[in-house]
Amino acid sequence: MITELGHFALILAFLVAIVQMVVPMIGAQKRWGSWMAVAEPAANAQFALTLVSFGALMYAFIVSDFSLQLVVANSHSAKPMLYKISGTWGNHEGSMLLWVLIVTLFGAMAAWFGGNLPPGLKARVLSVQSAIGVAFFAFILFTSNPFIRLETPPFDGQDLNPLLQDPGLAFHPPFLYLGYVGLSMAFSFAVAALIEGRVDAAWGRWVRPWTLAAWVFLTIGIALGSWWAYYELGWGGFWFWDPVENASFMPWLLAAALLHSAIVVEKREALKSWTILLAILAFGFSLIGTFIVRSGLLTSVHAFANDPERGIWILLIMGFFMGGALVLFSIRAGVMEAKGVFSLASRESALVMNNLLLAVSSFVVFVGTMWPLVAEMFFDRKLSVGPPFFNAAFTPFMVALGLILPVGSVLPWKRARLLKAMKPLRYVFVLAIAVGGLAFAMQTGRSLIGPIGMFLAAWILMGVVMELAQRTGRGDNRLARLTRLPRADWGKAVAHGGLGITMAGVAGLTAWTIDDIRVAQIDQPFSVGSYELTLQSVEEVRGPNYLATRAEILLTQGGDVVAQLVPEKRFYPVAQMPTTEAAIDYDLARDVYVVIGDQQSNGGWTVRTYIKPLTNWIWIGSALMAFGGLLSLSDRRFRVAAGARKSSATPVPAE
Repeated sequence: MITELGHFALILAFLVAIVQMVVPMIGAQKRWGSWMAVAEPAANAQFALTLVSFGALMYAFIVSDFSLQLVVANSHSAKPMLYKISGTWGNHEGSMLLWVLIVTLFGAMAAWFGGNLPPGLKARVLSVQSAIGVAFFAFILFTSNPFIRLETPPFDGQDLNPLLQDPGLAFHPPFLYLGYVGLSMAFSFAVAALIEGRVDAAWGRWVRPWTLAAWVFLTIGIALGSWWAYYELGWGGFWFWDPVENASFMPWLLAAALLHSAIVVEKREALKSWTILLAILAFGFSLIGTFIVRSGLLTSVHAFANDPERGIWILLIMGFFMGGALVLFSIRAGVMEAKGVFSLASRESALVMNNLLLAVSSFVVFVGTMWPLVAEMFFDRKLSVGPPFFNAAFTPFMVALGLILPVGSVLPWKRARLLKAMKPLRYVFVLAIAVGGLAFAMQTGRSLIGPIGMFLAAWILMGVVMELAQRTGRGDNRLARLTRLPRADWGKAVAHGGLGITMAGVAGLTAWTIDDIRVAQIDQPFSVGSYELTLQSVEEVRGPNYLATRAEILLTQGGDVVAQLVPEKRFYPVAQMPTTEAAIDYDLARDVYVVIGDQQSNGGWTVRTYIKPLTNWIWIGSALMAFGGLLSLSDRRFRVAAGARKSSATPVPAE
């Protein structure tokens, strides 16, 4: 009964979405207030109905309702409750229902918090947002229905992919989808502004909170996925440039560019066309990510589905929205003339450079991701583009971005005297060079990645401190003035500092990792770096829904016990799939990472050990970036539609 209710609610939400797509848009064009007013209750009803549908599907997973085909394929009665719940979105159909739930959530939030938006713009935004919902409702109902029943339910299910039975992967998809779909709001604002014919400072202020929220969620989602890959897959890395990893990283880069570009629109009413284009592309790359995950055209351990037919549907959706928006963009380019002018040496120019670096780096990732497919389709060649290409092609852009970031932050708007503005940074630069030089002196016979990363991290972090010091002025009560700074300024400082810390972590992990693999005998110590490890025992144990080979390894340093490590090799009988559970001794300065392998003919066990310097700085920096975004989002000036009353521009009539 509950699953039937969920299916009915999904169909009803689809019908409401069609009404919301059509009626408010006509009302906005005709200036009919009663038709425009339909948008808000329709957005609320659409979200409520989709929430009922998603709740019904989750209930089916919780109670192990094996009359549903989806539950049979992705659950098992012996599975822990957390993974029964996460199994709701740990598959193609359920994840698409979560996707459309978030689409309707953002539409409802625009209705809740958009009280200061002009009625015409609000109606158009909600109409465009609903059009996205209509496309995905149709996709779910006609190609990916999660409520398909089985005539003869089996006794038990086939279990969820064991790799997804992990806390990190339980929460990773929802955050990632909040980021992906959050960019749909920036897209809706962009298309609504193009239809209305007005892009001004107020529009830049309205679109920033939605972009910032999406960027924060993407940051959290990517960090969770990266952390999961680090500790779960047993390979010791945090990023492999897998197609699905790239699919989330590209919109993150474009969202960061859009966020900074919208600042220029808000402050100076410049870069209007570029900002609108970024809003279209950022959401477009989110759709590209959806296509990559579900089409099966690109191989990935993260892929939800391997169904080219579904991929074609998503490709059509992407073509409609991207193509339509870009055509509209070309038609309405004349209404986006920039008002503000600025010199080459100015904060605006620094933000333009920031945008170019982020956008081009995203394009580099896109080319590397899609090139194997292009080569196979048009040149009949099978190619593999891996980490060496991405590291070589992508890293220079991030180095350049790190170099200009502190400089751009201290430059004034409109016009600056470059040498005078950079004068306070001269000491920061010298100290950063010293940090990089120290890193170079301490390492022997290694690459420049470590010293360059340490230099950039110090340059960015100390640049943030210098900027905050400048904001407090001179004289007494500097601390009091510091505490009174707007939360948006603190958010910017924390996020930029987080980027610097992440750069240091990536550089340390990449340049200074120690890797050791050997056959270890019971109670025979061996050394890795400055540590000594002893394999004490290996035993077979049984978990809730798996069998495991569990080792106990004693970690010591200088005769002192550091940790007792317990790596495992698991086997899930239902899914007939093995997994690796690495044992990690976490520390701020380094991780000791141990993986147990197979038993050898001489009675020993394969043990792989990594010493990974500064690894946790990656996650700390990512958390700080997300926290900085949340701080900025909490600033009253940047809440949804704040400042709308300041807008006095007259809309350009649609031609």
